[in-house]
Parts: sequence; C-alpha cells; structure tokens
Amino acid sequence: MSPLPLSPFPVRTKGCCQPVAPTMASAAAASLAGIFRALDDPTRVRMVRILAEASEPVCVCDFTATFDLSQPTVSHHLARLREAGLVSCFRKGVWAFYELDPAMTATARAAVELIRSATG
Repeated sequence: MSPLPLSPFPVRTKGCCQPVAPTMASAAAASLAGIFRALDDPTRVRMVRILAEASEPVCVCDFTATFDLSQPTVSHHLARLREAGLVSCFRKGVWAFYELDPAMTATARAAVELIRSATG
C-alpha cells in the first residue's frame, strides 16, 4: 500500500470563520484600559470599596491607618484612582479628603458597582 500524498494545509482567508463584533473606538478602549490599570491593585480596589460605602468623604489619614501604609504610598494609590476618574479630592487645612468622583463615566460607575457588590 502506497502512502497517501501529503496535501498542504488549505489557505485560510482572514476572518472567514465567524463574524466578529466591530472593534471598540480607540478613545473608549483607552478610557476602559485606564480604569483597569487603576484597579489593578488590591489596595486600590479596597480603597474604592471604602469610598463606595462611605457616607461622607474619607480623609487620607484614615486610609493610612486602615492599610498600615505610609502616607506617600497611600497618596500614590489615590493619585492613580484620581487619574482614572474614579475619585476626586478636596483639602481642609492640611488634610486631603477623597470621595467617588460624581462626574465619573458610566463605565467607571459600573466598575465601582461591581466592587461594591463583591462579597468577602
């Protein structure tokens, strides 16, 4: 019995198997990636949870005490959240107070709600 001749793999046409959803707009993708980067740290996720549950703005000193972190480290985390549009802050004397940004995007708000509803 002679071996069957090997046939080359068929040439695939790119994108012929299944229709795919249109790509996301660049600006929307960049915004969402910024939110994901800001939340890519367990401490920042926990900070957002604290702010989501707070009835009034939270002082930076409370975050420092809660997480047993230095003030510069806490400020770094809060700055990342601020850059992503998740939190805003104001000063009273020497202290900075943080709250969820009331002007956050719907996408950011959905991320906060997911954090708020998480158990554990």
